Amino acid sequence: MLGLLTGYTRWLHTMWPAGRIERLPRVNDDLSTNVPGLFIVGDLTGIPLLKFAADSGTRAVQTIATDPAFAGRSRGEGVLDLVIIGGGVSGFAAALEAKKRGLSFEILESSTPFSTIVNFPRGKPIYTYPTEMTPAGDLQFSERSDVREGLIKELSEKMRGAGIEPRIAHAEGVERRGGVFEVMISEAEPLRAHRVIIAIGRSGNFRRLGIPGEELDKVTNRLHDPRDHCDRDVAVIGGGDTALETAIAIAECGGRVTLSYRKKEFSRPKAESVERLEALRAEGRLTLMMGSRPREITEDAIVITDSGGNDQRLPNDAVFVMIGREPPLDFLRRSGVRIHGEWTWRSHLSLALVLTAAVFVYHWKKGGVFLPINEIFARNSWFPFAVPTWWQGLGKDFANPAHLLGTLRVSLGEPGFYYSLAYCLCVILFGIRRIRRRRTPYVTVQTLTLTTIQVIPLFLLPYILLPWAGNNGWFDSGWMKSVADELFPQVNYGHGREYWRAFGLILAWPLFFWNVFTSQPMWGWLIISLVQTFVIIPLLIRKWGKGAYCGWICSCGALAETMGDAHRHKMPHGPAWNRLNMIGQVFLLLAFLLLITRSLSWIWPESVLGKAYELVLHGIPALNYVWFVDLFWAGILGVGLYWHFSGRVWCRFACPLAALMHIFARFSRFRILADKKRCISCNVCTSVCHQGIDVMGFANRGRPMEDPECVRCSACVQSCPTGVLQFGEVNPRTGETLRLGHLAASPVLMRERGEKTPSST
Repeated sequence: MLGLLTGYTRWLHTMWPAGRIERLPRVNDDLSTNVPGLFIVGDLTGIPLLKFAADSGTRAVQTIATDPAFAGRSRGEGVLDLVIIGGGVSGFAAALEAKKRGLSFEILESSTPFSTIVNFPRGKPIYTYPTEMTPAGDLQFSERSDVREGLIKELSEKMRGAGIEPRIAHAEGVERRGGVFEVMISEAEPLRAHRVIIAIGRSGNFRRLGIPGEELDKVTNRLHDPRDHCDRDVAVIGGGDTALETAIAIAECGGRVTLSYRKKEFSRPKAESVERLEALRAEGRLTLMMGSRPREITEDAIVITDSGGNDQRLPNDAVFVMIGREPPLDFLRRSGVRIHGEWTWRSHLSLALVLTAAVFVYHWKKGGVFLPINEIFARNSWFPFAVPTWWQGLGKDFANPAHLLGTLRVSLGEPGFYYSLAYCLCVILFGIRRIRRRRTPYVTVQTLTLTTIQVIPLFLLPYILLPWAGNNGWFDSGWMKSVADELFPQVNYGHGREYWRAFGLILAWPLFFWNVFTSQPMWGWLIISLVQTFVIIPLLIRKWGKGAYCGWICSCGALAETMGDAHRHKMPHGPAWNRLNMIGQVFLLLAFLLLITRSLSWIWPESVLGKAYELVLHGIPALNYVWFVDLFWAGILGVGLYWHFSGRVWCRFACPLAALMHIFARFSRFRILADKKRCISCNVCTSVCHQGIDVMGFANRGRPMEDPECVRCSACVQSCPTGVLQFGEVNPRTGETLRLGHLAASPVLMRERGEKTPSST
C-alpha cells in the first residue's frame, strides 16, 4: 500500500524538477528598493546578461534624475548627487548616464574595473543577446564584444573616452543619516550622497565544497589562462556553464581533465557546451564523472566518490571549484535592503494581522458561524447590515423588490453581496494594474476574460439579474418555473429563492459543493456538476491544460492572477513543497467520500450514514468539511496568505477541484515549450511561478514543461529575458509539437516578429 501511494505521489507531483530559488534583493520595476533613494542594478536584479546590465544602470539614473524629490535636493558641500558602488558593466552604464546629465558622482570598485569579465578565461565567448535588444543609454556593444578580450578592450576604450575613472575602494555598507546616504569605505572617510546605486553583481564569496584539503594552494575558483595547465592532471568540480567551459578549455590545450558533477545529468549549461564536452569525452581527452562527489584533496591527488559509492583516488595537480558564488547578502542586509524569502519580526507581525482580519471577514461572511461571540455578527446592528435601513426613506422604488433598486435593497442585506462586490472590485482594479504591468496580448485577453466571468455570472447574475427576474414573476409559471424550482428552490427569506446556487454554473464540483451536498437530490445540479467536472473540464484540459479552467474561468484564479500578481514570487519552491501538493489529494478524497455518503443517505435517509454525513459536513468545527476546507483553507488561509506566500496557496496545495484536474492534466497535450539554446539559467521563470514549478529545470533540459500544477498564467513566458518559452501542444505519445499558442505571451518573441511590445506601446 505504501509503495502504491509513493508511486502515485511520484507520478503526480514528485517526478518533476524541483529547484529552489536563489535569494536575491527585492528590486522594484524601476530598480528601486525598500530603502528610499537606494537602487540596485545589474546581475543582482536576477538577469545575468550584459545588455540588461547596461540597460538597468542607465534606467536607474534616469529614474533618479526625473524624481521631483531629487530635483529639490539641497546642494550641501561635500554631498555628491550619486555614488555608484561597483565598476562593472551596469555601474559604468550608470556613470555614463550620470555624466551625461551633469550629476556629481563617484564610482567605487574594490578590485579592477570590469573585474568579473577580466577574470573570465582567455577566449571565453561572450553572449550579448537578446540580439534585437538595444539597451537604454550610450553603452552599446559591437561585434567585437563577442569574446572576452574584445569586450574588455571596447569597455576600457569607452571608459577612457568618457573620462570616467573608478576609485579603487571597498564599500562596507550604506547608511541613511539625516536624509543623506553615507557609503562606508574601508580605511577612509565615508562618502555622502543623495542617491546610491549598488552595481556589485553576485560578487559574494565563492561557494565551498566543505571537504578536507580545500584550503590548498592548488585549489582555485577561477581559470585565467588554460595554457597554464597543459599536460597537467586537473579536476573540475561543477555542472554549470563556467565548469564546462573550464574543463573544455583545459582539455583542448592538452590537459588531462576529470569533470565531477553531483547530478546524473546536466541541466544548466548551454547545449553547445554539453555537445563539445561529450565530443572530448568520446575522443578520450576528458573524463566525465556524473553523480559523483569530491571527498578529499591532497597535495598530489583528489579522492572522488563515484556514482556507485566507490572512492577513486586520482592523480592531481590542480582543482577548479566552479560551483558558483553566494550573493553579497550581508552587505545588502547592512544597507537595510530586504532579501526575497527572508522574514523579520515585521513579516511575522503583518502575517498575524492579515490572518486575524481574514478570520473576521470570513466568519462575518458566514454569519458568525462557529464563533462563541456570534452576537458581534448579528444582523441589523452594525455596518454593513444596517445599510438597507438607510434606503427606507429614499422613495418607493427602494421598497419595491420588483424594481431594480428594490432588488438591490434586498441584496444589500446579505453578507455575500458585500463580499462579492469587494471581490469584483479587487479583480477589476488589480486586473487593470496587471494589464498595464505585463502588456502582452495573452495577459490582456486572459485578464478581461477572468474579469467578465467574475462580474457577470458570479456577481450580477445571482445578486441582481436572477432576483430581479424572480421578483417580476418570470419564475412564477410555465417551464421557467419548473427550471427555477429545480435549480433555485423557494425559501422564506431574502428574494424567496436560493439564487446563490447560480455560482454552480461556473464553479464546478468539488470546488463549489453546495449544489451536490443537499438534503434531497437536486437532479438538475447533479447533472450540471457531473457534466462540468467529468466532461467539459477534461476536454478543456486535454487541449489547453489545467490552466484553461484555473487561469481563465475560476474565481479563485481571477483574484490570484490580479490581486496576487505582484506576490507570485513568494511561493516556496523545492522537493519538500512539491510533496505537500498531495494535501489537495486528501481533500479530493474527502469530497468523494462525502459525495458517496450523501448519495447513500438519500437512499437510506434514517440510517447511520445520514447522521455521519451531517457530522462530517456540519459537526464539530475542527473536524468538518464546511469549516476546515471551505472556511479555513479556502477562505482564511487561501486569501490570508496572499501577501506572504503568493495568491495560489489554496489553488496549489488544497483545492479539491485542482487536485482532480492534476490527474486530468497528466493526459493533456498542453506544454510550455523551451528553446534550450536561448536559456541562460537565470531562473527568472521559476522565481515568478506562483505554483512552485521549476520551469528552468525543464528549460535547461530542453524538455517541454508538463508539471500538472501549471495554471497557464504566462508569467514565466512573459518574464523570460531571452524568449526561451512559449505555449504549445504536443503529442503525448511521440513528443511531436502539434501547434503553438496563438496569443503572444513573450515580449522578446514579439519584438523578433516585429510586433508591438511593452517597450513600444
